[in-house]
Amino acid sequence: MEVPEDQKLYTLQFGLLCLSSLLFSASFNMIIPELPAYLSSLGGAEHKGLIISLFTLTAGISRPFSGRLTDKWGRVPVMAIGSIVCVLCGFFYPILTSISGFFLLRLVHGFSTGFKPTATSAYIADIIPSTRWGEALGMHGLCFSIGGAIGPAIGSYIAMDYGLNSMFYASSAFAFFSIIIVMNMKETLNTRQRFSPKMLKISRRDIIEVRVIPAAIVTMLSYTAYGVILTLIPDWSDHLGIANKGMFFLAYTLASIAVRFVSGKVADRYGRIAVMKVGLVIITISIFYIGYSDNILNLVIGACLYGIGTGIFSPAVNAWTIDLSLPQYRGKAMATMYIALEAGIGAGALFAGYIFHDHITRIPYIMYADAIIVFLAFAYVLYWDKKRKNTLIN
Repeated sequence: MEVPEDQKLYTLQFGLLCLSSLLFSASFNMIIPELPAYLSSLGGAEHKGLIISLFTLTAGISRPFSGRLTDKWGRVPVMAIGSIVCVLCGFFYPILTSISGFFLLRLVHGFSTGFKPTATSAYIADIIPSTRWGEALGMHGLCFSIGGAIGPAIGSYIAMDYGLNSMFYASSAFAFFSIIIVMNMKETLNTRQRFSPKMLKISRRDIIEVRVIPAAIVTMLSYTAYGVILTLIPDWSDHLGIANKGMFFLAYTLASIAVRFVSGKVADRYGRIAVMKVGLVIITISIFYIGYSDNILNLVIGACLYGIGTGIFSPAVNAWTIDLSLPQYRGKAMATMYIALEAGIGAGALFAGYIFHDHITRIPYIMYADAIIVFLAFAYVLYWDKKRKNTLIN
């Protein structure tokens, strides 16, 4: 679908998409800060690394299916499926209260992020001219981040004042309103096909879009940091005396939001590669700083640095992914990038959980080790850019 270069960015269609993503993000992020303590209360403290890794496992597994369905069945129904999963899981957390039941829900819950973001990114590419993809993805990411900021803060408040079950039900409510918005949006896929079980038959060609592998490598390495943060920050916050475990996520997200007002435009103007380099350096520094933090102020500063880094990096790498892909394979391209994202988050969570084992003194060393991994993403971008320039010269 070709979009005229003079097409407006801030349309009702784009605004509804952003609002739906905000509510969706708030829904599944709302419960994250309280889950480590909740799992400990169930007797599964030693398995905290699985809280995030199981979620990302099914998110990653579902990406090839969501990418194929996005390109064949349509953007809107795939987005709706993601929100529906969140609605159902929010109702089942209070019912399945065993350790095995909890982990089953984390697996199922992962399908939500395996579907909605993939179709959303393709939808944005359909309605926005290519010269403004960075700006559009940055603004959408801003709304997604707002959801990520208010979700944990609201979730922790509800959990403290009204109990965990109320928090889970609130998560379902946010996802439900996201569905209402999505189902009233216009489909943008011109050559839609009726849903058929055959669409779920995946070949190796449907899993990975090889053109975007460079973006996938950078994404995977950089997002190990988020897996580490999701796993360790609730306990690290508690250790430093922070009552509301969502404070770190609020500070990080607010910083990310502030940067996203301009980072997408900068990526469109000066190039994705240059912007990604800056973002990756800041993320690396932030992870070191978070590990170094020994009081609330330093932890908040580290959160803000991480938010600034991701706010710069994320729109640029998303736009780069679309740049590298072909229009007819945008769904598969975004699915490939998100598979890498989930793999990075899952690997980071597993690594952190395996080393941590409720030994609080190990957290700084885990952070330092992961900062090195993020720096490898920066090194790869340098290598790829140098190789590209040499190819152009020759």
